[in-house]
Amino acid sequence: MDKVDYKKDFKELYLPKQKPVIVRVPKIDYFMIEGSGDPNNEPFAQVTAALYSLSYAVKMSYKSKLVPEGYYDYVVFPLEGVWNLVDKTLPSTVKSNFKYTLMIRQPDFLTTELFERFLSETKKKKPNPFLDQVTFSTLEEGLCCQILHKGSYDDEPESFKRMAEFCSEQGYRRVSKTHREIYLSDPRRTESEKLKTVLRYPVEKITS
Repeated sequence: MDKVDYKKDFKELYLPKQKPVIVRVPKIDYFMIEGSGDPNNEPFAQVTAALYSLSYAVKMSYKSKLVPEGYYDYVVFPLEGVWNLVDKTLPSTVKSNFKYTLMIRQPDFLTTELFERFLSETKKKKPNPFLDQVTFSTLEEGLCCQILHKGSYDDEPESFKRMAEFCSEQGYRRVSKTHREIYLSDPRRTESEKLKTVLRYPVEKITS
């Protein structure tokens, strides 16, 4: 079996074009951590590190004495975040008011029992206080509008405007004030104008 690569095998969900589209997102398993505060602060970096260290433990488990049943080689999925506001009366420019759930998709051979095993192993090898907050859960986003945003995170409102106009023209309605971001670039190694981020939110078809 060839290596599973989300850029090829799940291209519709992870590599959209720079124009809005409607997609249906199926049930997907994730490692997740909930948090709040400015994403430029240290706790956010620790949350991200916890999710990646655990995800790579699963990825590299083919080297262990107990290789998971059904294991196949794959590319670790990108970091994703669902964003909301703690205080809805404050503007979205107040980053300390952000509320988020960070997550990384997992391969379908992973089970709850394996999650517990890898969590225990990762706590010993790469201690991180946020590992205690990781959950392994399934989410189904369903019908969504999404777009590939290129550039700074601060310029995302322009892409959201294009998504809103597209939904209005095509007869769709946004059904949640939260939105998902999928980070295809590492902001530590990529210039802000070259960052690539998938923006997505759930919608429904307007019926007359």
